Amino acid sequence: MPLLEPKPEVLRPGGARTPSPDRVPDVRAAGTPEPLRGELTALLGPEKVLWTVSDLVKYASDASPYRFVPQVVVVPEDIDDISAILSYAHGKGREVVFRAAGTSLNGQAQGEDILVDVRHHWAGIEVLDDGARARIRPGTTVMRANATLARYGRLLGPDPASAIACTIGGVVANNASGMTAGTTRNSYRTVASLTFVLPSGTVVDTADPAADELLTHAEPQLCEGLLALKAEIEADTELTARIRAKYEIKNTNGYRLDAFLDGSTPVQILRGLMVGSEGTFGFISEVVFDTLPLDRKVSSALLFFPSLTAAAAAVPRFNEAGAIAVELMDGNTLRASVSVRGVPADWAELPKETAALLVEFRAPDEAGQEAYEQAAAAVVEGLDLVAPVASVTNQFTREAKVISGYWKARKAFVTAVGGSRPSGTTLITEDFAVPPSLLAGACEALLRLQAEHGFDAAVAGHAAHGNLHFLLAFDAAKPSDVDRYAAFMDDFCRLTVERFDGSLKAEHATGRNITPFLELEWGPKATELMWRTKQVIDPDGVLAPRIVLDRDPKAHLRGLKTIPEVELIADPCIECGFCEPTCPSHDLTTSPRQRIVLRREMMRQPGGSPVETELLDAYGYDAVDTCAGDSTCKLACPVGIDTGAMMKDFRHQRHSPREERIAALTARNFKAVETSARLAVAAADKIGDRLLETVTGLARKAVSPDLVPEWLPEIPGAAPRKLPRTSRVGASAVYYPACVNRIFGGPEGHRGPSLPQAVVAVSARAGKPVWIPEDVAGTCCSTIWHSKGYDEGNAVMANRIVEAAWGWTAGGRLPLVVDASSCTLGIAHEVVPYLTEDNRELHRELTVVDSLVWAADELLPELTILRKTGSAVLHPTCSMQHLGDVEQLRTVAEACAEEVVVPDDAGCCAFAGDRGMLHKELTASATAKEAVEVNSREYDAYLSANRMCEIGMDRATGRAYRSVLMELEWATRP
Repeated sequence: MPLLEPKPEVLRPGGARTPSPDRVPDVRAAGTPEPLRGELTALLGPEKVLWTVSDLVKYASDASPYRFVPQVVVVPEDIDDISAILSYAHGKGREVVFRAAGTSLNGQAQGEDILVDVRHHWAGIEVLDDGARARIRPGTTVMRANATLARYGRLLGPDPASAIACTIGGVVANNASGMTAGTTRNSYRTVASLTFVLPSGTVVDTADPAADELLTHAEPQLCEGLLALKAEIEADTELTARIRAKYEIKNTNGYRLDAFLDGSTPVQILRGLMVGSEGTFGFISEVVFDTLPLDRKVSSALLFFPSLTAAAAAVPRFNEAGAIAVELMDGNTLRASVSVRGVPADWAELPKETAALLVEFRAPDEAGQEAYEQAAAAVVEGLDLVAPVASVTNQFTREAKVISGYWKARKAFVTAVGGSRPSGTTLITEDFAVPPSLLAGACEALLRLQAEHGFDAAVAGHAAHGNLHFLLAFDAAKPSDVDRYAAFMDDFCRLTVERFDGSLKAEHATGRNITPFLELEWGPKATELMWRTKQVIDPDGVLAPRIVLDRDPKAHLRGLKTIPEVELIADPCIECGFCEPTCPSHDLTTSPRQRIVLRREMMRQPGGSPVETELLDAYGYDAVDTCAGDSTCKLACPVGIDTGAMMKDFRHQRHSPREERIAALTARNFKAVETSARLAVAAADKIGDRLLETVTGLARKAVSPDLVPEWLPEIPGAAPRKLPRTSRVGASAVYYPACVNRIFGGPEGHRGPSLPQAVVAVSARAGKPVWIPEDVAGTCCSTIWHSKGYDEGNAVMANRIVEAAWGWTAGGRLPLVVDASSCTLGIAHEVVPYLTEDNRELHRELTVVDSLVWAADELLPELTILRKTGSAVLHPTCSMQHLGDVEQLRTVAEACAEEVVVPDDAGCCAFAGDRGMLHKELTASATAKEAVEVNSREYDAYLSANRMCEIGMDRATGRAYRSVLMELEWATRP
């Protein structure tokens, strides 16, 4: 073991714990049992089989209230792997469940045997017919697909609130719809063709003209069975009419029986049945969508009403006016949304009975927009709106930022309300639909029913389509709470079906949650047809048993997960998974959600249990070491949970007092450290990469791979020994060259000025000269210590830089321009918790400006562009995301290049200071998709604005990245 390897026991949860009833039993501590593990490893290869108890636990939870620990997790790369897994399951009598993003809310992505991860290797989109159609793989998120389609003025029909994370495979398998899809823009209506693998292993491409002939040859009994069911349904006029009526409103409960009416051949029937089948009929490997126009003229309003029923009563009027979306939010939802960044704080004071409608109109042109606005104004004129707090305007707006804020609050319904639930409680998300004309009555009845059962639930939904969602929180560890939930569900389902003839699942699909109530809604005849359909397609019951269909009347109460309390910063997490696509390590080790899930399992365990010990042994590398600490999870999480901050705290806990003292010593003597580092980089040019890689590799083995960086060939040479000469007299700003730009030079082969020279030159050119203080050496933004959890060293440097900056800027009279986005973030925000009270006062007087903002807002208007490069690709860093200056990066780049491209897969590079040198596999994983996109063509310039991120992208792409300010200097050089 390396000399300074952290001890796992340090992170063992302390305090008295009561073991949870749903804890993983000790017998599972060894992970996947034999011969299952060995047989699948031999079949697929060791890299495709996840078998440790840590692997199994992190896949056991999803966004639903259920938790089932699989026997094994497999990660197939292609259809051959899928077919091999299904063949193995048939031969061994095992069960298979497919899981993509894990954002489903009813447990349909959870299995107790073989769980198949179909996200990791299944992303990609191909645009067809100039955007009219798109071929999309199932692991692609809706947001990623729409980002590509937006260039063609198109988008997908389904638009679930979880679009940031949910994947196409899950959207189609659940027939998820969302805010605007209704019954006409959902997957069932907009899927042009599917390619899928049946339980037998047969692959079907519904777009193939010979598909029916091939299927009849491969699966004659299947084809005969489907046609027989079709004939039986069509012969029953009463049943046919009932099926058609059920789909006049949103409905995802059970199988799409209308597929037998809409399809004339077995392949056409299967194409319809696969939509909404929740992985019980096969694996969808590819989807071709008919896309829809992206109408860019948008007008929206958030209108406040005195009650939920008053708001619901107004919905039909906006539908008649042509609104594409009418979203309902009750008082509980509105008040909980204050935890969402950008939501007005005074919403917390809204009366409980208040409700709001988010109404949106979209048009292709100005004339259409004006017509919609006139129609909307006429509706508003006849409404009795209220303005209980100052931020309420009740006005339609075209302002994109305001509209985005409205939607952010609405889409955060589940997570914001769930995050404010009592600690330790499980969250249930219910979803139903009634005819829109009955919506007001349904709201009134729902509120009364919730009160009868002691639930103070939140309500929101797609009111335009009669579709409501509501949340219930209860303690799954308490039998009395589970009984209360069960009683409510019995009454709620009867109310929805018997009084309103509604759908018990409008868009979240049956899952495990509504299986006992399927017959209540559909009746015995239709329900039995669904069972027979399953028997025809999956006669051996290999795929997802107990999902959609289950004869157990208490199936919805089985597997409810407890939510033990964890660290305060993570405790509000409802395991929604919105954080996962942004996380640099999610394809390598763990995601933020999984870091929290693993921690919760530790809390379920009795202290010192074999399962807890195994989890702790894996947690150090899988969770703590390979977290980039970039905190983009905080940006993606609707309630701002910063799992990166939690991992930094865990790093701090692992430090010994001696390590903390040494780190503080380096901070106090950073001038010497900085000088030594620059000299070492300069010497490295003469020593050679191979020898340095060998020496650092040996040191990492002897000391710790999380303490000793590995030398990488992409590390540039040293920066010039001296910074440019500047004058304080007449300076428009103080320029602070970050320590990385004082140590490292530009990319290899760069012949122009250094970054500090470029910033000084271009600022002078714009008539806004900058001054570099003579004593910047030995100061730092403190991120070096902050990212590693060295609190004492962090405090030393944080206070030093603020005191120095206050003096340099004459008490804040001049702005402080910082030339690395992560350093700007550090000085502007991250140092604050570590400052003394006096220095917090000084910090409040500072104006810290990122160099991108300085260039875009202050310099560009005063500069003359004399030349442009042809094309440039950008790497927006995670710090730019936090600072909100990605647009400034684009603005500066567009001034310097004829064509500017931001890759759709751009994300955090995970180089994270030196983390990419400590764990180069982290950066390799984080940048893999972006690198493929970047290298799909040649660019004339590769631009960013953070030296360490540029090094990370150099390594990922083999291209030489540099600061966009260096490009700006060249573009304006006389």
